[in-house]
This record gives sequence, C-alpha cells and structure tokens, in this order.
Amino acid sequence: MTTTRPDRLGIGIGLKLCAVLAFVVMGALIKATAEAVPVGEVVFFRSLFAVPIMLGYLAYVGQLRDGIRTHRPIGHLWRGMVGTTAMALMFVSLTLLPLPEVTALQYATPIFIVILAAVMLGERIRLFRMAAVTMGLVGVIIVLWPRLSAIGGAPGGAAGGVLGGETLGAILMMGSALAAALAQVQVRSLVATERPATVALYFSLSSTFFSLLTAPFGWVWPEPWVVALLIICGLIGGAGQLCLSASYRFAPAATIAPFDYASIFFATAIGVVFFGEVPTVYTVVGASIVIAAGILIIWRERRLGKDRAASKQATQPPA
Repeated sequence: MTTTRPDRLGIGIGLKLCAVLAFVVMGALIKATAEAVPVGEVVFFRSLFAVPIMLGYLAYVGQLRDGIRTHRPIGHLWRGMVGTTAMALMFVSLTLLPLPEVTALQYATPIFIVILAAVMLGERIRLFRMAAVTMGLVGVIIVLWPRLSAIGGAPGGAAGGVLGGETLGAILMMGSALAAALAQVQVRSLVATERPATVALYFSLSSTFFSLLTAPFGWVWPEPWVVALLIICGLIGGAGQLCLSASYRFAPAATIAPFDYASIFFATAIGVVFFGEVPTVYTVVGASIVIAAGILIIWRERRLGKDRAASKQATQPPA
C-alpha cells in the first residue's frame, strides 16, 4: 500500500483550503452583485471568465489538446444542464438567505449523493452509511426549521413576506443541493473515461451556453463596478476549480475531503464582517450535525477502501 509524503500531503490540504476559500469568496461577490443583475447574467459571467483560466492552465501543463478532446459530449451537456441549474438556484438563494446558512445547506449535497448513487448507480448503502445519511438529514432539517415554521404560519410567515423571501431561498437552496448531487453522480460516470480537467472545462463551456439563453429575458447593462466584480467572480471560480483539481494530485481524496467543511468558518467570517449576518443557533447546531455525518461517511469510505486494498493484496499470488 502506497503512502503520501507529508510535504505533498500539506500541499494537497493547502490547495483544497484555497479552493474552499475561493468558492466562498465567489459566493460573497455574487451576493453583493446578484440584486443588480439577473441570475442568468451572473451565471454567464461566472462561467465565461473561468474558461480562460482553465485553458491557460491546460496549455501551461502541456495538456491543452488532451483536455479539449472528449468522447462523451452528450454526457457533458447533461452534466452542464443539471450543474447550471444547481448554480442558478444557489445564486438566487444567496440574495435571499445569509451566506452562512446557504453554506450550511450546501452540505446536504454529499448526503443526496449517497442516496442518488444508490438509486442511479446501484451502490449499496449499508447500515453505517444509512445511519450517517439519516443523521445528516436531521441536521439539514434543523437548519431549515425556522423556514419550515414560516410555511406553517408561524410569526413572520407568508403574510409577513418570509415565504417569498427566506423560506423561498431555503427551498431553492435545497433544490440546488439536489441538482448538484445529481451533477456529481454524472461526474462519477464521466471521469471513468474523461480527464477531470476536461470535465471542469466542458462544464464552464456548457454553463456559459445555457446561461446565454436567458439573455432575451431581461439582461441589463450593469454599472462598471458590478462588471468588475462579476469578472473577478469568474476568475476566482476558475482558480478555485483548478486548486480543487490540483489538490487531488497531492493527497488522497478521502484525506482532504473533510476540509470542505472549513467553508462554514470562512462563510461565517465574511458574512459577519461584510454583510452583518450572524448565524442563528439553528444554523450552527444543524451544520455541526451535518458536518459530523459527512465526516463519518468519509471515514467509513476510507476504511472500506483500505479493507478492499488489503483484501486484494492478500489474495494476489506471490510473484
């Protein structure tokens, strides 16, 4: 069994944290600009200006030709459509919900991935993972509880406009997490024959195309400062995607996966400092439970991977 050198492991963790921070900063920039421009236009800028970053990286490492080549254009198109839907729903949610709450609800995506992988790919969910998924769903419900109460007619409910605001944002964010999980299940299928960089590149290209289709429905000519922030958003998103892809070259996926949850700390700090958004008790408690469930799933997958490797090595005939 191979081991990862500590210095390479540190690089992998550092790159993963840079990617997580980049995506949270991107979300903050979108939150600051989304009310000034339609969501389809925001998705367009986010996607378009990520493309040159990815093409430049592929050219730098000498993989431009291989990175552009694909054997599954329809698969990329389907993944792009679902992923663009997830992105658009999340961007709308950012205008309706506090940044820490949107980040906490994003943690439902890995839970949905386990469920969809069982339904669509036939993966078995054993008792341990089933318990962790249930635990994660409980955490998501806790985060959602104030919004669900609004639907039930609690103070500040529909009559107070919350159903059209925070509650709608929570519903859309759950739709985003489900669509993102569906896209990730498709990615699992794509990476069997495609390079990760190819998958990322074609997602940016397809989401640029799909978002451009919304132009007839009310795009606006934004102010220069909004354009600048949207371009920066796209560049940061592309850089974050590259950091994420590169992190897996230096460290095993199971090792760096838990660092995804650092996003709640970044989102809380940015939300408090720039938007005056203090996370509620429901957000803190629910996010903690979902994070614990996610880490349990990651730990279990890592253990199963080691057990499978050890079993395979034990059954190999001597040389």
